[in-house]
Parts: sequence; C-alpha cells; structure tokens
Amino acid sequence: MTTTLVKPAAPEDGGTGRCTGSVLALAAFEARQLALQIPVVLLGLAYLAYVGYQMLGRGEGMDAYPVLHDADRATQGGPVLLCVALLACVHRAALLDRRHGLEEQFSVLVMPLPRRTLAHALSVVPFAVGVGLVVGVQFGRAALLPGAAGHGSPAELAVAPLTVLLSGTVGVLLARVLPHAAAPVLFVIAFAVVLTVVNGVTGGGHAVQWLWPTVQESGGTPVPGELLGRPAGWHALYLAGLTVLAGGAAVLVAGGRTRVLQVVAAVALAATVAGVIGQSPGTSAAVQAARKAEADHPAAYQTCVSRDGSRYCAYPDWTGWTADWAAVVRRVRAEAGGEAATTRLTVRQRIQAITDLSTDATLPTSSVRNTVTVGTQWGGNRVPEFAVGVARVLVAGDEMATIEMCDARAVTTMWLALATDPTPEDTFRRLRIDDSLTGPAAVLTPDGGSMGVSSQATEVVRDLLREPHDTVAARVKAHWAELTSARTPVTRAALLLGVPVPRGKDDCGDG
Repeated sequence: MTTTLVKPAAPEDGGTGRCTGSVLALAAFEARQLALQIPVVLLGLAYLAYVGYQMLGRGEGMDAYPVLHDADRATQGGPVLLCVALLACVHRAALLDRRHGLEEQFSVLVMPLPRRTLAHALSVVPFAVGVGLVVGVQFGRAALLPGAAGHGSPAELAVAPLTVLLSGTVGVLLARVLPHAAAPVLFVIAFAVVLTVVNGVTGGGHAVQWLWPTVQESGGTPVPGELLGRPAGWHALYLAGLTVLAGGAAVLVAGGRTRVLQVVAAVALAATVAGVIGQSPGTSAAVQAARKAEADHPAAYQTCVSRDGSRYCAYPDWTGWTADWAAVVRRVRAEAGGEAATTRLTVRQRIQAITDLSTDATLPTSSVRNTVTVGTQWGGNRVPEFAVGVARVLVAGDEMATIEMCDARAVTTMWLALATDPTPEDTFRRLRIDDSLTGPAAVLTPDGGSMGVSSQATEVVRDLLREPHDTVAARVKAHWAELTSARTPVTRAALLLGVPVPRGKDDCGDG
C-alpha cells in the first residue's frame, strides 16, 4: 500500500500584480455569489421599490419643491435592511472553509487566508457602488426639479454607500473573530442594545447619537443650510475610517502581517478617532448664535425683490420661490376692494427658533402691518395656507389682528383666499383642521397657527363658493369697507353678499 503525502502549495510567487489580480478576481466571484443570495435579492429589490415609490411622488405638492439640504440626508435610511442582509451573507460566505469539512481543502489553495479575507471584504464594493448610483439618481431627480431649493452635501450623500461598505467589512471581521452562524444576529442585537442603553444613560447625547451609521434628524421644518450644524464631513470620515479599520482588523486576525497592512490599519484607526472627535462636540456656539439671529432678525439675512408692487424677502436658499409667492399674492389681491387692491405688501420668509432639526415648531404671529409670513416649505397645502395669510393681511392689516376675528372679516378672508382656487370647496376642507365643511373650525395659516372660523361663517363661505364668481366678486368690492369692519357681523355679510343668512346663535370662538 502506497501513502501519498500532499503538501500545502506554496503561496504564489508572481509579484504584487498577480496577487492583486487574484484577490480582485476572487472578490468579483464572491460579489456575484452575494448577488444570488435570497436575502440580498429580496431586500435589494425592496430598497429599489422604496426609492422608486418616493421618486414617483416628486413633481407634485410639496415634493415638487424639495429642500436639497434635507433631501440629501433623506437618502441615508433606505439601504439599512440591505446592509443587514449583506452583513449576514458576507459573514456566511467568509465561513465557507469551516462548513462541510472544507477547512483542509482550503488550506492547500495557493491564496492564503489573509488574501481570501480581503477578497470577501472587497466583494461588497459593487453593492456600495450600486447604492451610490441609486442615491445619485434619487438626489439628482430632486435637484433637477424647477422648485428645488438649497444645496446638497457630498458628505451626507456618501453615508448610504459607506454604510454598505461598513456592513460588509464587519461581516468579514465577525467571521474571523466569531466564526459562528448566529454571530451576525447577535452582533446586530448587541449593538442596538448597547447604544440604546448608553443613549438612555447619557440622556441621548449628541456624541452617542452620531456613533450610529446614519443620523437623519428628519421631521423638522427646513432651515437655511448654514444653520444645520451637522458634522457631516466628520461623520463620513468616521464611517470611512471604521470601514477600513474593520477590514484591516479582519485581515490581521486572519494572519496578515505585512507592513502595508499595518500602516493602513493605523491610518484607518487615526481617521476613525478623528471622525469621532470631530463629530462629538454638538452644535457649536457660533451656529447656535446664528440660528437665534436669523430667527429673530430675518431681514438682516435675506434678499428682497419687488414684484407687482409688493416686496418679497427670502433667505438665500429660497430666492427662487419668490415668483410662486407673487403669483398667489397677485390672484388674491385681484379679488380685494378699496385700498387693499393696491396695498404694497411685504412677504417675509421666517424660521422658528431652532432647537433641533427634528422639531416642527410654530412661528409666532407677526404684528407688523402689511407683512405676510411665508415658511420654508411650498407646494401642496402650503399654497392655500399662504393664500389665507395674504387674504387676512389685506382684510385686517396684520396677522395679529386676525387671532380672534369673529365677524364678517372671517368670511371676506376665506372668500379672497378661495375665490380663484381650482377646487375651492375641497381646498376649504383641507385647510380646516377637522377636514369638514360644517361647524366651527380652525383654518391653517402660514405662520403655523390657525384662524378661527365659526359655524355661521363656514356656512356663508360654503354658499359663496357655490355662487357665480363674478357676481360675488362684484359684491365684495362694492361693500368692501363694511365687509372688512370688525363691527360687521357674519349675518350682515351674508345679506351684503346675497346668500342665505345663517340661523341660530353664532358659535364664534369655538373653533
């Protein structure tokens, strides 16, 4: 009987070029295998469907007027589940030599374990590139809309693809440190639990919050780009450094000991630490002071233009919207009578006092005469809300005077705002907080507050919207002085405008 001894093959001695080529070839093969894994396929398709659904809404309502320094960070959360799938599948692929008794067979390969580890880490690169392309299309679609405002940040846009890369390298590192099939699940759970506990102990501090891969801070009213105070650049550096560090650590654990690897790992560690330090301090005193200054004294930071006899003042990011504001002012003022038909209005954009970017605060009502507030969102319901804001200033002189407006002026205001609306009754319903066309209700206004409309005023407005426009418009202009007087009751307004007088006691102030 003859016994044959099989010696492990020597590492290939073909120079750096051949080594690099073999690593890249294996990485490409592993990437193709990843693309066939069911979790990756399903969650990848789900991600594409999610982005596609979001993009379908662009061009309508408020989505037609995206604020780009909010739209960039909205791209970050989409691929999170895909990242989890990649982490688990890369981990599984990197453990192939430990399954089915293959460890001995892998040991005779000409490519040693450190290079195979590097190839597994690089196998996620095509997925990161793909996510980067999706992010580019997603943001580019928003940026190309005529109503887009502001400017995006490359660092914010880099977060999604960097998170994909990080998930892959962490999966490889886990395969080398914790070679068990359940390691990815346990890691994700442990990571979430640890950060949640630390977040609770520290009271949700800024430094802990930014240790997460994505920090969207969404839901708040848009603010000027220079007031965001987000350490986006430092965070991108943190993610990039952590990604390379995880990959380098995986290769080191696998037995890699080259000087180049050690230098790369040291640089990655330095970049990670620098990113953590840079993103930890929170909003600087300078940004906080700028936020207060721009909220309290907007005129000092705005650009103003004149259109059709009125003045429109906006923060630099939103100057392109002044033409849309002017169109609303033009059509509302065309329905007014007396001096209001030629009143020079000042439309001023305002922001709330910013505490964090996820707070949707309400603006204080202005008492400046002939000044109309406009916010940092446009399209959809924001257009008729602004029309109400313009109408109430034309009727009452300033916004503060309309807080307790329980008389004919409420009827006149709503008529001016809705008279030329394409779907006046539907818009009237959307403007009311209770989405009804009966009874008392509060009507939304652009300062974030509301204007009360009694049940009698609601009934009169509803009847006016069903009358011929030109007939009502002529009566409004003919009786303008009386219709804009605080002494004129709603019943008298109904008589002047030729619609049935509402019966019963008025419930003014109950809305």
